[in-house]
Amino acid sequence: MTRKTRTPREELVARLNAARRKNSAPSSKLRLLGELPFGEGHTVGRYAFGNGLTMLVLPDHSAPVLSFHTWYGVGSKHEKPGKTGLAHLFEHLMFNETKHMRKGVLDRMIESAGGETNAATWTDWTHYHSELPASELPMIAKLEADRMRHLVLRDRQVVSEKEVVANERRYRVDDDLEGEVSELLYATAFTRHPYGWPTIGFMRDIENFNTADCRRFYKTYYAPNNATLIVVGDVEEEAVLRVVQHEYGSIKASKIPPLRAAAEPEQSKERACLLTRPTPAPKLALGYRAPSFRDPDYVALALANDILLGGRSSRLYSRLLRDEELITDLHGSIAPFSDPGLYELWFSLRPGGVLPPVLRIVDQELSRMRTEPVSVRELSKVKNRAELGFLQGLETAGGKAEQLGFFEVVAGDAGILFSRLAALRAVTPKDIQRVAKRYLRTGRRTRISVLPSEGVSLDASSDSEEARA
Repeated sequence: MTRKTRTPREELVARLNAARRKNSAPSSKLRLLGELPFGEGHTVGRYAFGNGLTMLVLPDHSAPVLSFHTWYGVGSKHEKPGKTGLAHLFEHLMFNETKHMRKGVLDRMIESAGGETNAATWTDWTHYHSELPASELPMIAKLEADRMRHLVLRDRQVVSEKEVVANERRYRVDDDLEGEVSELLYATAFTRHPYGWPTIGFMRDIENFNTADCRRFYKTYYAPNNATLIVVGDVEEEAVLRVVQHEYGSIKASKIPPLRAAAEPEQSKERACLLTRPTPAPKLALGYRAPSFRDPDYVALALANDILLGGRSSRLYSRLLRDEELITDLHGSIAPFSDPGLYELWFSLRPGGVLPPVLRIVDQELSRMRTEPVSVRELSKVKNRAELGFLQGLETAGGKAEQLGFFEVVAGDAGILFSRLAALRAVTPKDIQRVAKRYLRTGRRTRISVLPSEGVSLDASSDSEEARA
């Protein structure tokens, strides 16, 4: 029988495991999960440790820099009613004191080494990222492993960060019209799924968090078996694995409860809310039920959005802003969520404007997209824009790390990063028409209308359920 020849990465894993001491924790044992192609001339090594920690490593020697990202599989979707905002609160708490570091030390060490660090939280994930000189790999791995395992959670820290988050909510939601409308849009569109509550949390929940809540959350979700490390930069793969094996290998896995996010019922009738606020001009926000980021339809709908709103020659820009001069601003986006989300369209009208003509033109253009195939030329233009944006996002080590982490956590597989580009190139006019028919229907829409407090009439004759807020 012919003996199978090991690949270089398989040899590397065997060598590192053999070098472990006999008393090393089983959780530090390394496994090669596979190799992912990354453009031309690069491959990503995908690994897992015995404690469940997964890791993607992409050596890139084009610049002497290092991007070290940690993605935790926890976001606002994983919370419970009455405890909304915990995931976001932890984004703040994780920059506090640990067993081995006082508050502020992590930031100062990274900055003094010439690096920078930050974090973000959304519905499906929490993401910590640092960009540093490549020589600082041992330092950043030690710092990140320390706060995964030894974060200090006392009443003083929790109370302090709660107040920071409460002020952030006041600034971004309570005192910001677009933030308020966005929260209402999702709360109206989602009646059961946790996407209906805001990532920042409701104020009453933020105020009622206690230290015990935070400790339970940390013990459950901030664990190696709920984390993915992404390391991209001027590094040698063996050195990366050895450092991570040393720093993270003895951290124990946690027991993570299965996610039971309620499925959102099908929507068949438009839902509408009317706000009156002290704003100089009316505003309109529309949310259509949209596919998840994992769904193949996502790519075609993203291109449809670009046809409608992407640049000065787009259909809605041309009609609403350039030709009819009804609005001053518009934008749209599809929520890149792991479960079905919303396709949002936002319009700011001119002072003294009225909403019905804007809504009528939007409906006309969506009907046109459902009934008439887009031209090959129009589709080629938005494909080129999308491909350029995709590739520009991969120019830096940080951009590569972020895209790998996002696809791994949200799409479930970083390996589809480049197959997504191929899918974009393959979209046809029939695909655009198909997704428009499926998703861009009035019955699948949530509409939030905002009128100045002084009063501007709104024609509410559409077949919808309208509430005043």
